[in-house]
Amino acid sequence: GSQVTGGLEVSEARELRFKESDRLSALARNLRAMGAEVEEMPDGLKIPGGQRLRGADIDTRGDHRIAMAFAVAGLVAHGETRIHAAECAGVSFRGFFDALRRLTRD
Repeated sequence: GSQVTGGLEVSEARELRFKESDRLSALARNLRAMGAEVEEMPDGLKIPGGQRLRGADIDTRGDHRIAMAFAVAGLVAHGETRIHAAECAGVSFRGFFDALRRLTRD
């Protein structure tokens, strides 16, 4: 969303508040930590496009999808991004970080 020219609007996604974590809140909180403007709504998010992200400490709250999403966001962020409890990504993709390293080798 923050890297898309027109931005991103997610709606009718209230169920994301009741997964391993409140994913809407986690996305908003961590994107804001990376310097993005995010509007959080009861059932979704609005994220304007073309935003420059900065590295940040990411709180996954143990949610594998949040860990993986922000590992990818960290690739375009300026500065270091630290994913806390990153090992939770193994719940759905055991080799995620190895695969990400292979994809991003120079």
